[in-house]
Amino acid sequence: MGANMNFQGDSVNLTAPSLALSMINVDTDEFSGLTFGVSFSSSNLVPKDPLTTTAIHSSWILNSYIVSASINDSYVNNLKDPVVVTHRHKNPKQPGDRVQCMFWDFQNNGGQGGWNSTGCETQSISPDQTICFCDHLTHFAVLLDVSRAPVSEADNQILTLISYLGCGISSIFLGITLLTYLAFEQLRRDHPSKILINLSAALLGMSMLFLLDSWLSSFFNYGLCIATAATLHYFLLASFTWMGLEAVHMYLALVKVFNIYIPSYILKFCVAGWGIPLVIVSLVLAIDKDAYGNAVRKESAVVLQSTDPFCWLQNDVFFYVTVVAFVLLILLCNVSVFIVVLIQIRQMRANKPSANSRSTLNDLRAVASLTVLLGLTWSMGFFSFGPARVVLMYLFSIFNTLQGFFVFLFHCLMKENVREQWRIHWCCGCFRLNDYSDWSRSVSVGGHCKKNNLVNSDSVASDNTSTIRKVSDSSTGSGPKHHQGA
Repeated sequence: MGANMNFQGDSVNLTAPSLALSMINVDTDEFSGLTFGVSFSSSNLVPKDPLTTTAIHSSWILNSYIVSASINDSYVNNLKDPVVVTHRHKNPKQPGDRVQCMFWDFQNNGGQGGWNSTGCETQSISPDQTICFCDHLTHFAVLLDVSRAPVSEADNQILTLISYLGCGISSIFLGITLLTYLAFEQLRRDHPSKILINLSAALLGMSMLFLLDSWLSSFFNYGLCIATAATLHYFLLASFTWMGLEAVHMYLALVKVFNIYIPSYILKFCVAGWGIPLVIVSLVLAIDKDAYGNAVRKESAVVLQSTDPFCWLQNDVFFYVTVVAFVLLILLCNVSVFIVVLIQIRQMRANKPSANSRSTLNDLRAVASLTVLLGLTWSMGFFSFGPARVVLMYLFSIFNTLQGFFVFLFHCLMKENVREQWRIHWCCGCFRLNDYSDWSRSVSVGGHCKKNNLVNSDSVASDNTSTIRKVSDSSTGSGPKHHQGA
């Protein structure tokens, strides 16, 4: 009504039973703030629609007027001071009564609408009034926040900062990792390297979409928001699918210790790694495309604290089925493979009592590398509840936003064969390595033996000790050892 009304003068006020509307022409150069108040008498009150008062639960009743605000042709965000909304109670709060700030979600109840408390925070409760503001979760943990409950404003701001910094750093180093493996043919001839390339691409897509989500969502374009949320959902699922395929390859290399011929090995992995997420996202869009949406809605019952919007899965059923359950299944499989790897490392150490501290350090690096590749740090999302919830969300945001950086650390910076390729092609002066050095010739010669579809193509050894050493070396960066032992 207000957006389509023409009036003369600086302001106009309209009142009706259960409705008060105020419109103001504002000079942006002189505007210093606005306070809006409404007084009423009990005789003007009319009964509310039962759907409005019982949309969440039969025990909840609406105890204040619904307040909303907007600015024509503008989107307000990044305010230094939050918008504070004070709701006066229609009936005094009694001891034992629970008060909660909510907003009206038009997507609830099959499009009929309903109250939603997601992202809303209740402040300063007294018998006669409640101060409310709502925000949404833009930090990285929201992608796997099992409880889907809000956090405090201070924690939300810190988590958001950590998330954007971590995703930005990971995006840069994932780009370097992809460029390195794609530029140097010697590095991408074996199966683990090809799987790593696909995993890095999925992680890069997820990080970039997360960084761009708020900007794309700020346009409040219905189709764009759905496309953004669906694409972010796709890359999240693709990342976990490739983590699972990484575990499958490790299982075949460790348990099936003899060379196994699998036709079109990497092609089949690519079909599964990129196809399974596509099927899941397509099913969600086909069943209910409105499952994706914006976490900040303009049609709110409580004025929102203006922050960046965020397009993501808003339907809890789809979130728990296609994200939580899928991720949990992948992590359970990956944990099982991780335990097998630890057992193999322990058996190998038991067979080498003379092993020194350097080999112990290499084993620890192998364990850390496997933790990154298998995405085991994401399991913290399933324990983010109770008193330790905020602490675990901090750890979740730090470790998982930096997953791309750790991939670069373990599989580029700490791998000798990658460093040598950098020195051969990208360095100059005394740092440059001669193309015809003994090391470069060994890589070139050793690389040709890997052009096959054998899972364990680095060696024909069939004992568990040699196999786990190959996996440990490939994880920690002792690339030339593969060829030396061949």
